[in-house]
Amino acid sequence: MQNDTEPKADTVEDTENVVDDSEKTIDEINEEIEAELEQAAEELDPQQQLEADLLKWKETAMRSAADLENFRKRSTRERAEAIKFGNQRLIEELLPVIDNFTMGMMAAEQESGSMIYMGMKMVQAQIEGFLESQGVKEAVTQIGADFDPNIHDAMSQEESDEFEEGKIIRVMRKGYLLGDRLIRPANVVVSKKAEEAPEAIEVDSEDA
Repeated sequence: MQNDTEPKADTVEDTENVVDDSEKTIDEINEEIEAELEQAAEELDPQQQLEADLLKWKETAMRSAADLENFRKRSTRERAEAIKFGNQRLIEELLPVIDNFTMGMMAAEQESGSMIYMGMKMVQAQIEGFLESQGVKEAVTQIGADFDPNIHDAMSQEESDEFEEGKIIRVMRKGYLLGDRLIRPANVVVSKKAEEAPEAIEVDSEDA
């Protein structure tokens, strides 16, 4: 009589072929998952496969179009900045010449009716027109305004009874902007608190 408790041959064979998943590495498990996905994709009918390919290429085209548009906008912005600030170095070198010319104008004002002064006024108007055409304007600094290290360069400090400490009391050299970019800060003199004189020491006449 056959013992029903004995395992069947095919059951034993199947048990021996079982692989414990806990002994697999992460890479091996991922490879198996990718293989299953590829197999599932191959099992798609031609129509489904075509739709999947169309969706993939559509997404690729949309990403490429977005990248191209971003590149175009960046190139346009960089080109505009290059045109706008391309003459910055030339203008920076020209500003000291304009400073000297302005000093000459101040000296020539004493003879405002002379031909020399009138000729210099014409040249000054041409210079101002050129700067304006290049987008250059004066960084206006008001006397009595707060000192701002972002647009001012302090040449010195002076005691002042008229202004509080940290106020601009004199402009030594004008500052200039190219568009919204500062290309030269204004040189200024800044007020500081006047030092109090030491109190006089009274001397008792008897001690003297």
